[in-house]
Amino acid sequence: MDREQALEWTKAERLGIADFLEELDTEDWRKDSLCTGWTVRDVAAHLTLSTRTTLLDLLKGAVGARFDWERMEYDKARERAARYTPAELVAQIRETAGSPRRAPMSAPLDPLTDFLVHGQDIARPLGRTRPMPGPQTVAALDHVVASPFYGAKKRLRGVRLVATDADWSTGTSARTGTDAGPAEARGPAGDLLLVVTGRRAGLAAVTGAGAERLRERLGER
Repeated sequence: MDREQALEWTKAERLGIADFLEELDTEDWRKDSLCTGWTVRDVAAHLTLSTRTTLLDLLKGAVGARFDWERMEYDKARERAARYTPAELVAQIRETAGSPRRAPMSAPLDPLTDFLVHGQDIARPLGRTRPMPGPQTVAALDHVVASPFYGAKKRLRGVRLVATDADWSTGTSARTGTDAGPAEARGPAGDLLLVVTGRRAGLAAVTGAGAERLRERLGER
């Protein structure tokens, strides 16, 4: 994936999220997201951090959270959500929409993936629809499946994913006979992206024997 293309896509997603957030009312900002324990405001605050986190920030946060990555991300988001108003958080997302800066140790496609997934974390519990562009979603799927940081390899063991709205699949084809191979799970690419990043909400649109395996593996996030 060309870095300039990834940055262009990320900029568009950031601006799209900013537009989306501006339409929310006070109650919407207080509602729970798909991320357990995170409000919409917490997720929005998290989205301002990828262009602002330094290596020193990361090290301090890791020590403070006793090297629990999820706890560190939660603490940072909650602190920022408390410090800034919704309007200020939206302005911060817009301000760095085209910035090439990203969090230490992250890859070029991590910010795009973050905004695609967290856009759904915000929109779906509010009963709203936020489109997930096909090429961007497929690029994010490839990235998450190959990355060691999302837990997708363990999550997808013995499962083959097939997108029903894009030319994308992962895993080997099922075989016949006693060794039937991986169980297939089929669904829209956007829902598969939620599944590979550990969100049960994506399973509502996924079918097949592989979907049952995934339901057993995914927690409540």
